[in-house]
Amino acid sequence: MSDFKQAALDYHALPTPGKISIALTKPAETSADLSLAYSPGVAEPCREIAKNPDDVYKYTAKGNTVAVISNGTAVLGLGNLGPMASKPVMEGKALLFKRFAEINSFDIEVTHKTTEEFINTVACIADSFGGINLEDIKAPECFIIEKALNERCSIPIFHDDQHGTAIVTAAAMINALEVQGKDIADANIVCLGAGAAAIACMTLLIECGASREHVYMLDRKGVIHTRRDDLTEYKQLFANNTDKRTLDDVIAGADVFLGLSGPNLLSAEQLKKMAPNPVVFACSNPDPEIHPDLAHSVRDDLIMATGRSDYPNQVNNVLCFPFIFRGALDVRARKINSEMKIAAVHAIRELAKEEVPASVLEAGSETQLSFGKGYIIPRPMDPRLCKNVALAVAKAAVDSGVAVLPLPDNYMQDA
Repeated sequence: MSDFKQAALDYHALPTPGKISIALTKPAETSADLSLAYSPGVAEPCREIAKNPDDVYKYTAKGNTVAVISNGTAVLGLGNLGPMASKPVMEGKALLFKRFAEINSFDIEVTHKTTEEFINTVACIADSFGGINLEDIKAPECFIIEKALNERCSIPIFHDDQHGTAIVTAAAMINALEVQGKDIADANIVCLGAGAAAIACMTLLIECGASREHVYMLDRKGVIHTRRDDLTEYKQLFANNTDKRTLDDVIAGADVFLGLSGPNLLSAEQLKKMAPNPVVFACSNPDPEIHPDLAHSVRDDLIMATGRSDYPNQVNNVLCFPFIFRGALDVRARKINSEMKIAAVHAIRELAKEEVPASVLEAGSETQLSFGKGYIIPRPMDPRLCKNVALAVAKAAVDSGVAVLPLPDNYMQDA
């Protein structure tokens, strides 16, 4: 572990601090080049944009640029570390945008005293970008921030901790239930955790067919039920009219366990109580709610997923967010709506059923992968994700009326 820690620190520090830089896209070698890049030539696109503001997409990099913005109040699983300690994560997000979807990205860390200050800061700079990825902002402020920015801005606003997690979870969950021979509409689902990711996951799963009456969500005080008087408006959406109060109560006979909480909170004895052929997503990182080795030792009929890359079925947001933005930017979507999220869910889950390219097997040092208990969701290095997910998202944006542009020609060839 100490070797890995040092390797991680060296990776970020050497030979140049940080993970991203700015590259020039135009020549700047001669006086003539500079006269076009800056004064006097730069005045020409300025005049055109002043006459037609949409020309900013023609003459600048706005249309392929995303801002990754955080206040550092919920950094990974580390908590409220503050804006500057969140910067390595935001740079990492920018790296992933570029690596997987050829999207340019700037990380922006905001120091503020109130939620309103944060909202105002982001809203005032939003037009500089084609989209905004909100990151590592604690609940319930993240809900308030995203809602307000969607109302004030005309570019896609996406809180990945909520919606990216939800999209990838839903894709994997639907496939897992299919493999186990279960219908999502009939499945009894236990969700341990009631933060931003959990609420977004359960909201999207319901939109994908799960029954709200079959969902049992738990926070630190136990089951969220209709007789509690301490619930936020977001938790109230999942208050179940039940006499069950504890994880022990709700896990008995459950078809699905979704953990978005903390390490080692699901015991082997509780796992044994679940229905035949259960689905267990233990997504606390780096230590899951139950370790895969322990889970498989007590149940040989389960499908297991985690947030870790060293076990099968990793629920990884990189399967989603770069390609959501790729599709949204390419049709200049004004927002990312439910139709686009659901389209991404189905594009991701269907890809897991296709033959896996040799390059993906090689990247994971694997000899064979096929749809089933150990492979319910694509690997992050699958090169087909960008085309498939971006196309589905862009088509959904056009069909739902939030796109400014039609599908690009290269999309039409794949449609």
